[in-house]
Amino acid sequence: MKTLLALTFLLSSCLLAEEAAPEPTRLKQLDAYWAEVSRSVGAGDFAAYEATCHPEGVLISGSKKTSSPLADALKRWKKEFDATKSGAMKARVEFKFSQRLGDVTTAHETGMFLYSAVGSDGKETHDYVHFEALLVKRDGRWKILMEYQKSKGTRAEFEAL
Repeated sequence: MKTLLALTFLLSSCLLAEEAAPEPTRLKQLDAYWAEVSRSVGAGDFAAYEATCHPEGVLISGSKKTSSPLADALKRWKKEFDATKSGAMKARVEFKFSQRLGDVTTAHETGMFLYSAVGSDGKETHDYVHFEALLVKRDGRWKILMEYQKSKGTRAEFEAL
């Protein structure tokens, strides 16, 4: 009986260590994912941005109290990507996180993003947004499955993260 308990404890410890071991690798992969999102926004690279999205993705807007396919939002956002790519405007996005949960194939990321843009008229906008994102890893690539833009935030909240 003691041997069985010792083996059960040892097996459980090994399984927990195995689950915990990939965390730095998973976070490094997710950091690379968010860096690619930022790069594609700044470059106006719509195809690359679209490739970060799951085809069944959902966008939720807390301020508008709506939920819709992410594909619909992509259609709306494409004109800004095209304007950025042509140089008619400048855009960038930066992410900060307060909580990062997941395993080797799923991630739930909570935090804020700052979307900044300079239009052709020279007008600057800075939108601080509290958000949650649900991602899945398929065929070795992370894709956003759900983006919940919860509410507007402030610069102070963003900087505190």
